[in-house]
Amino acid sequence: MAEVGRPDRVTANQDLQRAEQMGRRDDHTTILGLPVRSQGDSQSDNKVMDNVTVRQGETVFLSCAQGDFVTHTAWLNRSSILYAGEDKWSVDPRVSLVTLNQEEFSIKIENVDMTDEGQYICAVQTSSKPRTTSVHIIVQVPPKIMSLSKDIVVNEGSNVTLMCSASGKPEPSVTWKLLSPSGHGLSSDDEYLEIPAITRQRAGMYECTAVNEVSTDVQTVELTVNYAPSVVEGKDVGVTLGQRGVLQCEADAVPQADFEWYRDDRRIFNGFDGIEIEDDGALSKLTFFNVSEADYGNYTCVAINKLGAANTSIVLYEIIEPTSSTLLQVDTASVLEMTSSVLEKAASETYAILEGPGAVQDGNSATTGTHTPACLLLMVALQLLMRF
Repeated sequence: MAEVGRPDRVTANQDLQRAEQMGRRDDHTTILGLPVRSQGDSQSDNKVMDNVTVRQGETVFLSCAQGDFVTHTAWLNRSSILYAGEDKWSVDPRVSLVTLNQEEFSIKIENVDMTDEGQYICAVQTSSKPRTTSVHIIVQVPPKIMSLSKDIVVNEGSNVTLMCSASGKPEPSVTWKLLSPSGHGLSSDDEYLEIPAITRQRAGMYECTAVNEVSTDVQTVELTVNYAPSVVEGKDVGVTLGQRGVLQCEADAVPQADFEWYRDDRRIFNGFDGIEIEDDGALSKLTFFNVSEADYGNYTCVAINKLGAANTSIVLYEIIEPTSSTLLQVDTASVLEMTSSVLEKAASETYAILEGPGAVQDGNSATTGTHTPACLLLMVALQLLMRF
């Protein structure tokens, strides 16, 4: 068996250049990691291997068979010698020798990048003639979003265009979608997403996704839609004199609304006449800690932002709580009304008895019969009144 020697650099370069000129290319597909082995008819000494597909950042192994009577051997890339035998000519630290013996000559390239894509040739010089084996490396690159619209703020009714472009190999597909809680967001299978006459319901986070067979890249854009305030209709509030009363005003607006409170045409400020105004986001509260007669009336809440204003009116009215004296007046009136009704009924019945058919009257009995029931009822009524 012939032993693989260390070639003279000038001789090796001449042989390898001649071997490269004799090489040819033919594109096919193979599985990453399989050693390169000659394919072709037995009458040809120049072989073309299946393509090797590798992903960016991975390691690729290139190998070719040697055989007996080999005097010089080398791996080349685009006319640049990577290895001549066991001598490394490449200055790239990612390229290294794996195996060199009478059967196999293999190298590896670590952390493969797009610049490594192309044709590689294994040139072997035997005692009789040279032969070459060529292989084409295809580098796949995961998608990367290169250009993306920035977060944007627009007014309601504006036309909006979002843009997202990505690079990668194979070329990635780009899609847009609105990340809507309801699941009914906008979507687009294009680099551009057009939103005409945008409404507040279309505000939110938009997601751009770039996909190829290697991996996926995702980035988001926040779209804010400004609109004028709208105010929830105010509810009138009833409060007893001397008690605590709270008027509430709620507004929906972007940017968030500022609140102002008015009594008639006079603006009310926090701390004025013991009144407290507290704003918390979309809600404003006007609090009376000790309601007086002068506090009752109509109040106006105004919500304002740079796009407009809205208002609502709220009435603070008095609630009168019943007292013992008012209860006595009510009960006394009820008893008197009941007594009057009973007396009228009794008088009517007495009259019917005295004046009815077959009635016998004399001067004394008629008078006595008329007043006796009435006196009894009056006594009952007086007893009821004495209970109060």
